[in-house]
Amino acid sequence: MSALDHQEGGSHYKRHKIQPIDFIYDNEIGFIEGNIIKYVMRHKHKNGLEDLKKALHYLQILIEKEYEDR
Repeated sequence: MSALDHQEGGSHYKRHKIQPIDFIYDNEIGFIEGNIIKYVMRHKHKNGLEDLKKALHYLQILIEKEYEDR
């Protein structure tokens, strides 16, 4: 049995045809971008607006890290 067959704390990721962790890992997406994807994908089934605010926070971090000095 794979660790991906079991989800701690709910089933909000299993609702999708492709779980965020598989998409993020298979596409070699970075930590910050991965968190943005994760929070956007789960917001309707977990924490609603709070998850969208978390995604926005990570998007602001990404902008600062990648584009602030340009």
